[in-house]
Parts: sequence; C-alpha cells; structure tokens
Amino acid sequence: MRKLNGSDMPDPLAPYLDQFMEMLSAERGSALNTLDAYRRDLVDFSAFLTRQRLGVRTVRTADIRSYFTAAADSGLSTASRARRLSALRQFFRFLVAENYRDDDPTAAIEGPKRSRPLPKVLTVMEVDILLEAARKRLKAAIGANKLRALRLFCLLELLYATGLRATELVTLPRAAVRDDDPVIVIKGKGGRERLVPLNQPARRALHAYLSELQNQTPLRKKVFWLFPSRGREGHLTRQRLAQELKHLATEAGLMPGRVSPHVLRHAFASHLLERGADLRSIQQLLGHADISTTQIYTHVLEERLKKLVEEHHPLAGERLDKSWLDKS
Repeated sequence: MRKLNGSDMPDPLAPYLDQFMEMLSAERGSALNTLDAYRRDLVDFSAFLTRQRLGVRTVRTADIRSYFTAAADSGLSTASRARRLSALRQFFRFLVAENYRDDDPTAAIEGPKRSRPLPKVLTVMEVDILLEAARKRLKAAIGANKLRALRLFCLLELLYATGLRATELVTLPRAAVRDDDPVIVIKGKGGRERLVPLNQPARRALHAYLSELQNQTPLRKKVFWLFPSRGREGHLTRQRLAQELKHLATEAGLMPGRVSPHVLRHAFASHLLERGADLRSIQQLLGHADISTTQIYTHVLEERLKKLVEEHHPLAGERLDKSWLDKS
C-alpha cells in the first residue's frame, strides 16, 4: 500500500480514493478541473490523518473540526476551506453508501461563513477598447499572424457575446458551429446542454476566422476543434487564452490584472442586467444550475448605481448644517 510523505504509516485514503474519483467522473460527470481540485483536497486531508495516526474508518467529527481549525490558522482562505469541506462531505457520503462506514463525521460540521466578493467587471467602454485593440492587431497582421489575430478577435467577440466559460469556449468542437446558424450548443458543467445565441458581430468574426483557418489548413486534414492547437490537448488551452487576453489588455492600455475570460463573462452578465434583462434569462445563458449564483450580478448593479450617485449627484458628500432647524 502506498505510503505518504515517506511516513511509515500507509496512506489512509489509498484504498478508497480512486474508487471515489471514478464515481465522481462516471456517475456525476464532474469536470476534470473539479476532479483535480477534489483530489488535491483529499490528499491534503490524508496527510493530516497520517500525522494524527488516524484512519478513514475511525476519524471522528472532532478530528475533522481540528483539521479545519488548523487550516484556518494557517491562513487558508474561506473559499478554499468551503471547497475542502464539500470534498470531504461527498467523500464520507460515498464511504457510507459503500458500507465502508456507518456514519458521516462531516454531517454535523458547519461550513465557514463566506462573504462572497463581487466579481470584477469591465465597463462597456473598456470592452470596446479591448475590441478596438484586437482590430488594430488584425489590420497589421500578415501570414500566419493573421490567423492568430483573427482567432483572438473571434475569441474576444464570442466571450463577450455569449458569456461562455473559458473551458467551454476553447473545447468547442468544430461541429458545434454551423453556417448561418444563430445559436451554438454548449455542453457545460455536469454535462448539461444549453443553447447560446450569437449576435451579428460574433458571427462575422467567427466566419472570418473559419475562412482563414480553412485557407491555412492543409488539404484533407480534418479539424475537430473549433480552436485547434499543436499542443497535447489538440485545442487552445484556457491558460493560453488568458495570457493572450492579458497581452491584448496591455496593448489597449488597460491593467492586465483586470482582464480575463471570467471577467468578460461577468461583463456579459452585468451589462445585460443593466439593460433590463431578467435574472432567469441570464441564468440560462450562463448555465448556472442555481439562480442564487446569478443573483450576485444584482449586487454588482447596486454597487455601480450607488457609486454613480455618490460621484455625480450635486449633493453627494455635502454636510447639511442642521443648526437652523433648531431655531424657532
């Protein structure tokens, strides 16, 4: 049995971890990123069990509370602790379902209180500045650089027009896009499918990119991915997409730390809400399973309106002298 960190004690999770991960993948259709995060969290918990000389079948609720107390004391963020607790809850429920344990020691543990930060959002003007920088790059591009410039312009238009997650976008198969079709079919988290409409600018950018891709693709070579790459995955990675957007932000005179695929997803949702779209429609477009996730954008709008009043109302910041009210 595998040993952990050179310890004489075997890894407590070794007999169960692969079974649990296989269940998440096969039965629940969990995404690869989710599986990787859960595995890392469970490996960390296994190291704790090893240090405490505890086993998976004997660990108690008090021991798990000690684990999270130590994690908080070490500076682990609230969000990371909440994710670890979610991983442990699912793991112990799996153990109970498979008759490895009679009880779930995480059942009585409350999650850490989370003050959800508001998402970063670009203004409409800042998105226009980004798009204009992409157009300038495209005008100056020749040869192979033209395809790369068209690809980035197309990616930017699609991100802002659809609110797709970065992974959803870069893993789109070529077959997901049909000529003159105003919608694309997206397979999102948990294998859920949804239809996402394309506006005219996005369709024009997509058509220009695909035409150039066809021109530069060797004859008889079948292209499976919409955004193919020579890398191991065969398609553009979300990390590379994020890097290209940050380079473009620098060219546009924007802070690169403020620009990412996820920020453009937030911009898509918040700009729709500002213009009167209802939350249910935005929820469907974003592929959120729970509308409470979508409601964060109402807080973004509230904060923006509050800031607008504070900065532009003629009485903002004024101190009303009420001494005259006391005079009779």
